[in-house]
Amino acid sequence: MAAVTEEQQDSPVRKSSEQLKEKVYQGNGGVPGDLGEQEDYGLSGVLEKEQSDILKSSRNVCELLEKIREETEALEKQVVNVCSSGPPKVAAALSAAVEVRCSLDELLQREQRISNRLQQHLQGTKQWMEDLGQMCNHVDFIERSMKYLKCLHHIEELSAAVQQSLMINSVWDAIKGVENMAALDCGLNQSQCSHLRDFLRQTLCFWHNIIKDRLTSDFEKVLAQLQWPVITPNQSVTTPANYQELSSQLEGLLLQLLALQTSDDLISQRASASTEGAPPSTLPPAAPSLCLPIQIMLQPLTKRFRYHFYGNRQTNSIHKPEWYLTQVLKWMENSATFLEEKVQPVFDRSGQTISAKVALCQGLVCLVQEKVASDASRMLYDDGLFCHLVEEVLQFEKDLRSHHSYPAMLPALLHILLDDAFLQKWLAVERKMAVEKMDAMLSAEGAWTSQYKDISDMDELKAPECAETFMTLLQVITERYRALPSPAAQLRFFGLQKELVDDFRIRLTQVMKEESRCPLGVRYCAILNAVNYISTILRDWGDNVFFLQLQQAAVSLGQQEVLGSLEMTEVGRLASLEGSLFDGLLSLLDRLKGDMLGRLLHFLMRDTAEKAQPYCQERWLSIPPPQDQSAMSLSSSACPMMLCVRDRLLNLHQVLSVSLFQLAWQGLAEKLDNFIYQEVILSNHFSDGGAAQLQFDMTRNLFPLFGHYCRRPENFFKHVKEACIILCLKVGSAILLKDLLKRSEQEATDFEDPSPESALNELGVFCLAPCDVLILLDLKASLPRI
Repeated sequence: MAAVTEEQQDSPVRKSSEQLKEKVYQGNGGVPGDLGEQEDYGLSGVLEKEQSDILKSSRNVCELLEKIREETEALEKQVVNVCSSGPPKVAAALSAAVEVRCSLDELLQREQRISNRLQQHLQGTKQWMEDLGQMCNHVDFIERSMKYLKCLHHIEELSAAVQQSLMINSVWDAIKGVENMAALDCGLNQSQCSHLRDFLRQTLCFWHNIIKDRLTSDFEKVLAQLQWPVITPNQSVTTPANYQELSSQLEGLLLQLLALQTSDDLISQRASASTEGAPPSTLPPAAPSLCLPIQIMLQPLTKRFRYHFYGNRQTNSIHKPEWYLTQVLKWMENSATFLEEKVQPVFDRSGQTISAKVALCQGLVCLVQEKVASDASRMLYDDGLFCHLVEEVLQFEKDLRSHHSYPAMLPALLHILLDDAFLQKWLAVERKMAVEKMDAMLSAEGAWTSQYKDISDMDELKAPECAETFMTLLQVITERYRALPSPAAQLRFFGLQKELVDDFRIRLTQVMKEESRCPLGVRYCAILNAVNYISTILRDWGDNVFFLQLQQAAVSLGQQEVLGSLEMTEVGRLASLEGSLFDGLLSLLDRLKGDMLGRLLHFLMRDTAEKAQPYCQERWLSIPPPQDQSAMSLSSSACPMMLCVRDRLLNLHQVLSVSLFQLAWQGLAEKLDNFIYQEVILSNHFSDGGAAQLQFDMTRNLFPLFGHYCRRPENFFKHVKEACIILCLKVGSAILLKDLLKRSEQEATDFEDPSPESALNELGVFCLAPCDVLILLDLKASLPRI
């Protein structure tokens, strides 16, 4: 029954929903179908959702019908509004689109008509444009031709003005005209009118040379009357009657020549540019950049130089380069006063920053450069001549820089020697001569004796003559290449020095091996002194400013010949100046020195040990206590050992340098301390008298032997000194100490007991360990066994 009732109730609901759908669909007449379908789908959903609840409760049917009726009326109103307002807006939009399309068509037609008319107009004006272009080109050609003619006319005007000025002797106006020509030439430098440029330059050169020749002639006459050049220092100079007039003429001519300098420099640049493509053999020597007055003043000196030092003259000797080098230096010195008093003031008043003295030196140096380069190429196969030339060139460079204030920025003669051929030859000659000198110095009669042996204040290092001569040789090589302007070239010479030092070390090692059978011999000790002397000098050089600069240059240039196969960390140490370029050599020399000292000390100890055998076998237990002896004296068995030590120390003090002797006696003291402790003390038992005798022998005889060379010699015999303290302890103190040490070994000491170390320190024992002290206490015969 319930099911039938629900179906009956459901049927009107379904009918009402169907009717609603039909109304909605009919009311959709002017709306697109998809909108109607969407609304239909939405309503169906609402109905289905609501129906699911209605089926559960039939009491809400009336309320549902009323609600559906209200929604239906609302939807009908919306559909009516859409149908009434939609079509007029769409119609207006379509009408506007039609109007725009008509306007666009009219514009396109108008554009086509205008384009056709423009093409017709361009076709009509094409000929006119071609005619106008030809006319413009013709006008441009005429304009350029007019400018060309104006420039040519201006050149002719300048030329005529210069000519007119020269005819009326107005040199300043002529110089001004030439300057204007030079300025015009610079302005036309980028012009493609080659004929015009050539004509201008030829005109400029023509008038420049005429003015220069006239001024040069007048300047030479004035210089001759003022007795230039000054050839000799004692040249008699008589003041002419018209000195004031000559001085005025000299000043005027100097100023005019300086004013002509601009055009002269321009002509010189053109000439040098025209010869750039010529073969090197045909190139003339580069002229110095000198002002015109100095060039003219150099001419008589140049003639004299070429007359005396070229050709078949006796003064032109390849064996005597010092003749022309010394002559040039004399000319510089003799001319200084004339230049400073008569020429330099004019330069200063004209505002020039030119040094007349330096300029003259520069011109003379240029003459010498040409001569040295010519002679050096002829000396490459003669070591003696080349070596002599290098010496003279170095001396000339030194005098030029120091006595004539020649600036360091200007090259002199050393840069000629930097040519690869000359530099290789120089290095080869240095190596050859150094090897020959090493052979000679090592085979000389007094090679192993010190030349200052009789002067104690100067003989601390006791360097043999061969070592001093060798280091002097290295110093001379350094002084020769120090002035070179190239760090790379300097490093090549430094590499040669390192090779020579290593070669000399090998030679010393060979001689040392021959003398090693007798290390106390004079020659062996002299070799040791030589090694120490070379090592000391090289360490001093490592702190020298010049070698520090070379070190920085070697790092920056990466010179493998100098740096060798150093690791990056070692190169970094060199860069930070923590090491030196001599570190490799110093390590080899120090190794040789250590080996030789070791041989020497081994020989000393072997000799001393032989002499000490009776002392080692002394009967220490049978020696009576000190109170039973009238006076204590040195043990007779110790006399050979003491005499041997004394004689060896005196001998070493005489033959070794101070630093080496200090190492030797300290090494001997250390070995003696160990020997006596091991072979005498630990190998015997001692009575109280024996212990006292041992202490007397050591403190009153052995230690004082070394007291001549230090204040507290016992500090170098710590084992022996402390062993004597333990052996000489009284019986009671020794028993207490031994008991304390044993108890400390067994780790059974009370907290209040002193530590073994503090107890030993109170006795003066700092070096010996507690276990060693126990052994020594067991050697005391008077001590009862615990």
